[in-house]
Amino acid sequence: MNKRLSHYDSAGRASIVDVSDKPITERSATARAFVAMTPKVVSALPNNRKGDPLEVARIAGICAAKKTADLIPLCHPLPLTHIAVEFRVNINGIEVEATARTAARTGVEMEAMTAAAIAALTIYDMTKGLDKGIEIRDIFLLEKRGGKSGFYRRRSGKKPEVRD
Repeated sequence: MNKRLSHYDSAGRASIVDVSDKPITERSATARAFVAMTPKVVSALPNNRKGDPLEVARIAGICAAKKTADLIPLCHPLPLTHIAVEFRVNINGIEVEATARTAARTGVEMEAMTAAAIAALTIYDMTKGLDKGIEIRDIFLLEKRGGKSGFYRRRSGKKPEVRD
């Protein structure tokens, strides 16, 4: 690998990447996370006394995407044009998928990843009273579009096992 990590200057010090000369382009990214839980916890989701865990997690993911530059030191603050957080519930957990879009000089991968991770953490927070053994797994970038590197789609990734 001849690539160099972009968040370091020539002296090896951490630095934010200068994107001043890059063109503003449409960019999007989608990330996933999986919240593994027992079928008993999955079946209890609609009856959570704290409220609907998935709707609270959706709002948390959206808010987190908007705060990414505050949470990850070398991320640029971006004018997000869209954030979506969706869920697929199966017998052994919840798949979280978060998409972020912008028209900017740098990508939105970290915003999508942050949204997916925080939505997953929120689901844990909302359901931990039922089972402390819930796990958050497999947080990854699924795809990105735009920018100099163009299109990327994850070739293979562990999909959550669905057990009946």
